Amino acid sequence: MGTVVQLKNQINDSYFQLRDSVEEKLVLTEEKIKSKLASDVELVQKMTDYHIETGGKRLRALLTLGAAKLCGYSKGSRDINLAACVELIHSATLMHDDVIDEGTVRRGKATLNKVWDNQSSVLIGDYLLSRCFEMMVEDGNLEVLKLLSSTSSKIAQGEVLQLQHKGEVDMLEETYLKIISAKTAELFAAATKVGAILSNVNLKEKKALEFYGRNLGLTFQIADDTLDYNSELKLFGKKIGQDFFEGKITLPIILLFQKLSPLEKKFLQEIFNKELRIEEDFYKIISLIKKYKVIEECYQKAQHYINLASNSLTVFKDSKEKEIFKNLTSFSLTRNF
Repeated sequence: MGTVVQLKNQINDSYFQLRDSVEEKLVLTEEKIKSKLASDVELVQKMTDYHIETGGKRLRALLTLGAAKLCGYSKGSRDINLAACVELIHSATLMHDDVIDEGTVRRGKATLNKVWDNQSSVLIGDYLLSRCFEMMVEDGNLEVLKLLSSTSSKIAQGEVLQLQHKGEVDMLEETYLKIISAKTAELFAAATKVGAILSNVNLKEKKALEFYGRNLGLTFQIADDTLDYNSELKLFGKKIGQDFFEGKITLPIILLFQKLSPLEKKFLQEIFNKELRIEEDFYKIISLIKKYKVIEECYQKAQHYINLASNSLTVFKDSKEKEIFKNLTSFSLTRNF
């Protein structure tokens, strides 16, 4: 029993182990982001300062720094610049996301569009992306430039695809996977591959880290979407039911719809057709999710991507970084923040 608990703690600690292993570089990444977002325009400065203060896990930046370390990159600051780049792309997409979803809370704080307005938030998101592209050009590596610009394009297409299928409770699981692959997994894949590119490793190792990042991203997003309906967990910075109230169709709803009786399907459709959903609606859905054991099925599906991500690391020799990356796959599923 003690061994099981010890292993679970090790998995849950993997995020913090990754942070600790690249702590100095992460501090410099934060400084780089802050300096890059400095502006003479007062509102731009106010909004970017507010955004930086909201913090975040910086997981994508950590993946770039960790992947670079795993591949033996030690001299220079390209990993810091590119980790900042990846994080800016992520931040910009969150700002645009909150406008599209009319989100009001992010990481336990009011969103930019809630504090200011939609127009300003869209423009600040654009400002972050333009700063990011400046940094990519400064880095001067065409492979990095091609990868990150292509990733930004795929994320935008994922947003449009999600918008196209908004409110479709009968959405195919395949469509959902296409959406989260574009919106989330592509940037995870780019974050890890960038670390390999700047380390000049061979193609096999680059592809392995790209594959690892993509499957980690899929696990992460499935877990995130499942947490939204998991009333058993108390979460930090994430309000339970947020996706539901915004009318987002995610894996728990897709799997639930497949299991419901015709009458229950009609009820679910009616709820998502409403302009506004209320708490009573949410708890009725939670009750159906428990009845059909949907949470368990979501985690089983995520486990498939955990296994794929973990297996892709076999091309690397054993090291502390490899062990952290391996445990990180399970952390993305068992985390509660």
